[in-house]
Amino acid sequence: MLKVILLGATSNISKYLLPMLLTETNAEITLFARHARQRLTQYQGNPRITVVAGDWNNLNDLQGAIKGQDIVYLATGHFIDANKNVVAAMKQVHVQRLIVAGGLGIYDEVAGKFGQWNARMMGDYTAIKKAAAVIDDSGLQYTFLRMSWLYNQDNNYQYEVIPQGQPMKGTQVTRQAVAKLIVDIVKNPSLYVAESIGVVEPNTEWDKPSFY
Repeated sequence: MLKVILLGATSNISKYLLPMLLTETNAEITLFARHARQRLTQYQGNPRITVVAGDWNNLNDLQGAIKGQDIVYLATGHFIDANKNVVAAMKQVHVQRLIVAGGLGIYDEVAGKFGQWNARMMGDYTAIKKAAAVIDDSGLQYTFLRMSWLYNQDNNYQYEVIPQGQPMKGTQVTRQAVAKLIVDIVKNPSLYVAESIGVVEPNTEWDKPSFY
């Protein structure tokens, strides 16, 4: 049976991702987070779920949790040291498939007036770009999700994938849609291997997101 671990299982996207994984796959799921046993009590009786308290800045915690997994989901790709630890732990326990939730703009790919607005809002990208480079250079079977600006909307699962090298113009995407994309990759792990993909909602090519 497929085994999937969510690193950062209390994140806003994980909140939507976990129920989808339970419904749409037969995967066994490990939930990894700080104080996980206190924060994820609602899942502790589920036979398909293992709850692990750990810190992604602790290599031993990561190695123990990732060993034996098939797919690793990392809830944020913005931290250099955490990315290095996850990559190192995966290599040490011989797990290859990684999905990372990250942000747009790391390749200066955001176009037009939206790009100008995004740059003003985000400020200095130096650390975020370095963190993304850790994944790009990892040699793992990674998929890095360059998500546009996130919001919540029930039953809105619309997403469009923008290949690396193409400008990103879509201003927003729902967390529900991102969760759906992750589930689609879990169902078909050969999708978007060794790719950094933009993730936007179709028909949102505006000057800024609708909720700003």
